[in-house]
Parts: sequence; C-alpha cells; structure tokens
Amino acid sequence: TAEQENVSRDIARQLQYAHYRSLKIDGGVSSQVLDNYLKALDPQRLYLTSADVESFEAYRFRLDGAIKTGQLDPAFLIYKTYQQRLDRQLDFVLRLLDAGLERLSFEGHETLLIDRSEAPWAKDEEALNLLWEKRIKSAVLSQRLTGKKDEEILTSLKRRYESQRKRAWQARSEDVFQTYMNALTNTYDPHTQYFSPRSSENFNINMSLSLEGIGAVLQSDNEFTKVVRLVPAGPADKNGILQPADRIIGVGQGESAEIVNVNGWRLEEVVDLIRGPKQTVVRLEIIPAKSSDENETRIVSIVRDKVKLEDQSAQSDVIRLQRGAHTYSLGVIHIPTFYADFRALQAGDEDARSTTQDVLQLIENLKQQGIDGLIVDLRNNGGGALQEAIGLTGLFIERGPTVQVRTADDRVRVYDDPDSSIAYTGPLAVL
Repeated sequence: TAEQENVSRDIARQLQYAHYRSLKIDGGVSSQVLDNYLKALDPQRLYLTSADVESFEAYRFRLDGAIKTGQLDPAFLIYKTYQQRLDRQLDFVLRLLDAGLERLSFEGHETLLIDRSEAPWAKDEEALNLLWEKRIKSAVLSQRLTGKKDEEILTSLKRRYESQRKRAWQARSEDVFQTYMNALTNTYDPHTQYFSPRSSENFNINMSLSLEGIGAVLQSDNEFTKVVRLVPAGPADKNGILQPADRIIGVGQGESAEIVNVNGWRLEEVVDLIRGPKQTVVRLEIIPAKSSDENETRIVSIVRDKVKLEDQSAQSDVIRLQRGAHTYSLGVIHIPTFYADFRALQAGDEDARSTTQDVLQLIENLKQQGIDGLIVDLRNNGGGALQEAIGLTGLFIERGPTVQVRTADDRVRVYDDPDSSIAYTGPLAVL
C-alpha cells in the first residue's frame, strides 16, 4: 500500500540517522536483509528450493535502494513465491495422508535431520517431497510410540496440516510488510522491531496490563474460535453465561446490529471485533461446550469494560523456613516484566498501573506480615520499560545512579534515583 511505502522510507531514515549503530543502509545491509527475510519465511528450509533461492539472488544488493525509496515489490514477490511453495508442499502432504498410512513403508534404515536451519536448500520439488515423506513417517512413529491408533494419528495429522494451510491463506499484506521490515531492523540489533498497528496495540496492552473488552482468552480451534479461560472478575466472568470450551461463531455490535459469522476467520480479526470501548455491548453467538449439536447455538450479550491482566503483574508469596528452633518468613516478589501504562501516565492519572507502584504495595503488605527477609525474583523477566527498572531499584537505595545510556551522538546520560525514601531495608536477595 502507499502507506507501507511511506513507512518503509520513514524506517530507513530513522535507522540511518537515529539508531545507535549509525549503520548506513547499503549493499551489505541489503544482503543481510535478504538472508534475514528468507530465514523468517522458511526457517527450516522446508518449502523453497535452491532454484527459488537462486532466483532471489538478483535482489541481494538491490534491496537497500528499494527500501529507501519505498519500493516493496521485491518483498512481496519473494513472499508470493514462498506462499505458492508452501501451498504446494501442504497439498502433497495432504494427498499423502489421504492415501492412508498403510502406504508408508517403515522398512529399511532412514534418517531425518530435525534442525534444518543450516542445511542446504533442497535441490528440487522431488527432494522436498522425499523430505516431507520422512517427516510424516517420523510424526506417525512418534504418535504410535505414545499408544495412539493409526486412525487417530491420521485425523490429527490431517487437522494439523489443513490448519497450517488455512493460516497461510489468511496472510495479510500487513503481515508480509511487518516480516520484511523486521528483516531490516534486525540487521541493526535483535531488539529493534517494527510493530504493525495490531502488534502495537497488543504491545500497549501488555505494558499497561489492561484492555477494554470482555476478559476472555481465546484460541483457534479448526474453523471455530474457542474460549480457553475467563479473566477472573472480568466482564465475561461476571456475566456468568460464557464458559471455557464454548465456541464463538458470530459477533454483533450493540443490542441490534447484525451478527457477523466469524467461522474460519483469523483469531486476531475475531478478537478485534470483540474488543471495544468500555460500557458498550457486544453480542456473541456461541455453541455451548455442553451442546451435543453444532446447530444448537445461543446469543450472549456482554457489556465491555476495562480488564486487568493480573496474572502478568508482579505477585508475592511467603515462604516459611525452619532453621533449628526458629521459623523464618521470607517474602518473595515475582516480577515477570517491567510494565507501565504509558497513556495513563502521560495523562497524569495518579492511579496509573506500573511495576514500581505494584511492588511498593506488595512490600508494604509483606512487611505487615512480619517477614524476616525479601527475595526479588527477576528470573525470566523479559525487560520492558527502562524507567520502571530505575524506579524499582529506587525502592531499595537511598539515592544515586542506576544506569548509563550512551546515545547515537556518543553522549552519555546518567539516570539516577532522585527519591531518598527506601521501601525496604531488611535482608534482601535478588534472583
């Protein structure tokens, strides 16, 4: 789209003139972008042939100019070839399965390379077919070893590859563009990423730990969208009608708008329909989990509201340890990420959600329980808002520098804790 062409030019300018690495987008970057893009599309080298990859070599040292001028044809032409090859291979697999497992020979000695990320590209379609036949045999053997019958295995494998083909057909222009732009940004470093509008919205939800919707975790289940669980105290949970394992087949806005059939839709698109401003109504047509007939449906009306994702926030525990005659109580605070509701903070909301404020409250609660020591568990913490990492550190030190950041123009900025108050002064361990 014209918008994507403009974004491509903007990203090129930002990376060249504002990124810390000050890396010029040239032929060397172009070559790396091509390699990154092919790796993102076909990481296990299961669909493209060496001839396909050879045909892409014409772009190896030309993508830099295309990116800077917003020409996206190379990206979409490469993707189109990939999508055609994926479709071809999945057709082969499904035809193989339709012929029945009895057609597969398990005699003789065969080997299969599990990780093909560094393997040579397959020579041609025949070589790919041979590879995929081995992959199917491997999948069959694995399931037989778990005690499954051939009929069950055949059904599960067909469902797996039909679902994969359906997802491939549902690819959108924005998906291709995001993959291509990240092939570029990852040449600078693995943490520089382009977010599509939908990805950006999900990022903001994850950082603020809140969204406006019904509070249901959903997943794709063949043609249906299935309810996995309900967020405690969320609108759907309070409504009491929608239940885990219910399948959503239609979504309507307000009290009277037509219900749109969403069978076969991408999960993200169904979620977009269900989310919406708080205090508005969404109507869901569902097949109840207990229904014995897929034609037995019902309509559920739910008033959207703000949903807090508490399971992703900082949490606390108390561990009691016996040492000789003495029992010690240790408080544990688990911090999975450094989150902050940026929009609420910018709006001056005093109740804005943040890691530092949540941990401060947890510390106060633990102190009231008379803990003898505190453990802050940062294992598996993926990072997040730098300011929250600084603020959290400030809860345990009187004042002083916490981190230095060197900018693209080689200046160093020191971030410190300006607040002299300390939330906790007892024995402390950090994991």
